[in-house]
Amino acid sequence: MALPYQWQLRVERWKKMFGGVFGRGERRPQLCPACGALVGISATRCHVCGANLRFGLAAWSKGLSEFFGGHAPVTVSILILNVLMFAVSLLRSMKSGGGFNLFGGMSGIELYRLGENIPYVWPGWGPWRLVTGTFLHGGLLHIGMNMFVLLDIAPIVEELFGSARFLFLYMACGIGGSACSTFFGRGPSVGASGAILGLLGVLIAVTTKRSGANIQAMRSRLISWVITIFVFGFLVPGIDNWGHFGGLAVGFVLGKVFADRQPEPGAERTRSYVLGWLAGGVLIASFVLMFLHFGDTLPQ
Repeated sequence: MALPYQWQLRVERWKKMFGGVFGRGERRPQLCPACGALVGISATRCHVCGANLRFGLAAWSKGLSEFFGGHAPVTVSILILNVLMFAVSLLRSMKSGGGFNLFGGMSGIELYRLGENIPYVWPGWGPWRLVTGTFLHGGLLHIGMNMFVLLDIAPIVEELFGSARFLFLYMACGIGGSACSTFFGRGPSVGASGAILGLLGVLIAVTTKRSGANIQAMRSRLISWVITIFVFGFLVPGIDNWGHFGGLAVGFVLGKVFADRQPEPGAERTRSYVLGWLAGGVLIASFVLMFLHFGDTLPQ
């Protein structure tokens, strides 16, 4: 029995999307995702650089990018994960009798179980908290402000450096901010602000490599923004300035190290894919460890 026409269209669209993850998809001349060379329709390996067109890191990275679509697929994925974790923590907090308001209301126990960042000397600390804590938020205003800034600057960084290197940058900044908070902070912390300050640090570093009136004006605005955030953090209790500083410092250093452009075809692009998949692996491993320790006995 034939499928209705609308369902046939859906099936074809899904085949293209999921097929692209493994280097298949529509049968047409293709570009090697590693070096950019034009290869044949049925080629399985690039004749220029030798990259595997179906199962290599380059092919998988390209397929995932096409699956999520848009110019900033990693930014969209990070946004979705933040919103998803906020929904999970909110539902669990409400189930355990917690309230909900703009400024907080999340259950401390549920945030702890879901992987909030805590000082290294506290019982129950684990390395996964350096990652999972950056995807948790304490209230609607908290996540709203962070996601607003994320959507404002993250697509710029992703388009400048490429999706793979952007994921590495975001994760490194988030971990750097969490580590600074872990070793120098005084209490638990959650939020994406450390990683976001890291992206600001990246952009500030990029502006120091270029000249011109527009670049100088942009650098001044970025620095003013950072100063405002830190002043606000000193005036308002409960804001983790150590996490902000750690993320900002890591972002500035990496912005100085990385070339501020898309990776060139060949070895540089392959290295960027390796960094992206390494960051993705750390992200997945952190959430797996969080689930494995979810039922641990709560510290007294």
